[in-house]
Amino acid sequence: MQAIEVCLRAPCPALESLAAQAAQYLEAARASSTRKSYAADIRDFEAFCTAYGLPFLPSTPETVALYLTHLASRAAVSTCRRRLAAITYVHRQKGLDSPATPRKHFVLREVLAGITRTIGVCEQGARPILADAIRQIIGACPESLLGARDRALLLLGFAAGARANELVSILEVQDLTFANPGLYIRLRWSKNDQQRAGRTIAVPLGEHPETCPVSALRSWLAAAGITEGPVFRAVSRHGTISPHALSARAVSMILKKAAQRAGIDPSQISPHGLRAGMVTQAAINGAEERDIAKISGHRSIAVLRRYVRDANLFRNNASARLGL
Repeated sequence: MQAIEVCLRAPCPALESLAAQAAQYLEAARASSTRKSYAADIRDFEAFCTAYGLPFLPSTPETVALYLTHLASRAAVSTCRRRLAAITYVHRQKGLDSPATPRKHFVLREVLAGITRTIGVCEQGARPILADAIRQIIGACPESLLGARDRALLLLGFAAGARANELVSILEVQDLTFANPGLYIRLRWSKNDQQRAGRTIAVPLGEHPETCPVSALRSWLAAAGITEGPVFRAVSRHGTISPHALSARAVSMILKKAAQRAGIDPSQISPHGLRAGMVTQAAINGAEERDIAKISGHRSIAVLRRYVRDANLFRNNASARLGL
């Protein structure tokens, strides 16, 4: 924002207002989760530079290469790449040349390539929660207001292939349209839609009443008396319903408790497992990739195929024809 600071050397209320608005737009250019991650990344880089007496802002390619080497012993390659992005971002934010651009610096490029070859880029994704586990978890939910919420939350999260924050931070009653075929959900924005174009997904009625996501959602809204505002909220032990939406972290806790009630190891369960489970189960049941992506919102078919590939490993498997 250096150019704006120059303009404001002579006090001018109108320009001060524009500068404040520009600062807000600058902040909005990155998702809040990205800004938080970058802030944590930069703190870690600064601590490394301070500990070894190396230049921080501005830094050097050699310093960044040493930092990556230090980082590689405790982090994945994807984390190393994100740290590079954070270091680049903070330098550009300060109007400084970035030392963290591998294509510009031979040493940095080669160190990163060596780390990648040594560690590998294979990532352990969330374990998919498949339909059998969903039925088991739902069957163990109590017949109470809390149980009604948990059933609706987990069934809708699975059927819609939704992220945790989409279920709680974004979804409001006004985004729901119940119809004869099922439910239309208007997602006003998501991780892959930072411009907030929005999209609508359809969740059909379930084949079985006890696991129908649409019926479960209707039951929760009716029991809780929710007619506007956030769909999923906290419920106290006395049955008091919060006016505020659940947090994404609360979704994780709810899912783990529900899994534990069903006798499933909660350490193997995560909210993203609902999304991964929807993609995997749909692929197992023969759904086409493009139809899965319409629900999940995956913009990258390569990412989608991580789940589809695993689901299809036993289809037309040559080892099944060995006569063993």
